[in-house]
Amino acid sequence: MTNNINTKRTAWWKILCVALLVYTFIAGLLIKVPNLPLLGQTSRNLFFHVGMWMAMMTLFTVSVVNAIRYLRTFNLRYDIYSRQYATVGIVFGLLGYATGSIWMSYTWADPNNPLFKSFSALAREPKLIGAAIALLIYFAYLVLRDSISDIDKRARIGAVYNIFAYAMLFPSIWIVPRILPSLHPGQEGNPALELKDVNQFMRMVEWPAFIGWALLGVWITTLKIRLNLLKERKLMQ
Repeated sequence: MTNNINTKRTAWWKILCVALLVYTFIAGLLIKVPNLPLLGQTSRNLFFHVGMWMAMMTLFTVSVVNAIRYLRTFNLRYDIYSRQYATVGIVFGLLGYATGSIWMSYTWADPNNPLFKSFSALAREPKLIGAAIALLIYFAYLVLRDSISDIDKRARIGAVYNIFAYAMLFPSIWIVPRILPSLHPGQEGNPALELKDVNQFMRMVEWPAFIGWALLGVWITTLKIRLNLLKERKLMQ
């Protein structure tokens, strides 16, 4: 009886995750969106592309928090948490990059030229470059951490590097791209996410989508953590 109660208490957020994502897919494809120049119906990608980035930021934040917790306690469990949250964060970052690239191909590419001819101009987009740099820094974190055989040394170096990677995340994604001229929404002359551009129906889907994708990332990470802890126990036996 007690186990059933504990299971229900820990499962509510998973049920919420599924409900929010089902709502996102249904409402995101059926609601009326503003018919903005260039964007048109592609505005629906807001619920998926931006949602992936929000999930990535959530996972990287939890990862760095666990890195700090490891440095304070030297409990290897926090190192495992930190590593797995960073790994899943990278996956969501790649998905965000991919959905953004698809969106870009329909809105930014020159309609008079094939996409590969427009790529040279689009590849210089500051937001794309910044996102690529951020993901490469986290890729380097995984490579560096997994290349060290000593468990304690690996955890310490990984935790310190994780803090560095998180510190570089904001300049590369949020600060520098906003200083430089950019086609990306949020820049002057191309707001796209202002209240006048995102109607009330989109707002009703936008935030549930962000929360749903973030919960999905946490859910996947918890499964990876449990699997990793089981492997660790087998090695210690």
